[in-house]
Amino acid sequence: MRIGYLTQYSEAEIAFAKAAGFGSIQLLIWPGYPLDPTVTSDDEILRAKEQYAEAGIEVSAIGYYPNHLDPDEAAARQNHEYFKRLFDVAEKMEVGIVGSFAGRNPELDIADNIPLFRQVWTDTAQEAEDRGLKIAFENCPMFHYHPFRGTNIAYCPRAWDLMFEAVPSPALGLEYDPSHLVCLLIDHLQVIFDYGERIYHVHAKDAEVVWRNVRRNGILEPEAVRHRTPGMGVVKWHEVISALVEVGYSSNLDIEGRHDPVYRNERENEGLVISLQHLQQFVKPEWVRD
Repeated sequence: MRIGYLTQYSEAEIAFAKAAGFGSIQLLIWPGYPLDPTVTSDDEILRAKEQYAEAGIEVSAIGYYPNHLDPDEAAARQNHEYFKRLFDVAEKMEVGIVGSFAGRNPELDIADNIPLFRQVWTDTAQEAEDRGLKIAFENCPMFHYHPFRGTNIAYCPRAWDLMFEAVPSPALGLEYDPSHLVCLLIDHLQVIFDYGERIYHVHAKDAEVVWRNVRRNGILEPEAVRHRTPGMGVVKWHEVISALVEVGYSSNLDIEGRHDPVYRNERENEGLVISLQHLQQFVKPEWVRD
């Protein structure tokens, strides 16, 4: 298990990650980002792969998080077709996991989105399975305050059960992020034990419920919760990592940084390094041999 963070490809980011002691990266490749497969040559992708290898950094996953079930059918189709193009990048870079959202028609309940989820993801899951890839759905609801219309159904156990029943392919799993579960008052440790075999990737992000604001305005108003860099919120990372090890999780912890209200702007990289040092207490060093 290595510790990394989410970022775009750049030589400057590789240099920072190496100097700071990070061992992995989740590579974000949105349209227009570096390594966008619609405009990037195979040689450029392979060169990026070599640069990460030379720096001793493992690319643990690729990430792209649009709305695959957008009620605008043209937008949904465009989002999903681009997502499938990332399978080629993953194969070229020898990365086995692609993270995304499940998508959502925001006007419909979770259960009412399932027929469209089945329609969109059945063939894509089979393609991923055929190519030896896994799709990891991040559990962010993409809403907390008004207007309460998110773009991702895959944020709670009720949704996961319906999704995996509708499309039972082993290619589909979860990109576990405890911060959103904290914000939703869901037991983030129990989720690991209940869905451990479906957790394909982990976002290391912390959170806290700001109870002084909740007691005044309730859980649905702004400033009720806030995301923090790992070690600065309520998540007990020794418990999370121990639980992940116990259920057999074998991939990396990639910090979803640059959300923290304190460690932001010019202090963002400082927050990443603080989180790295915090998480390193609970992860076996590379020099310990099996």
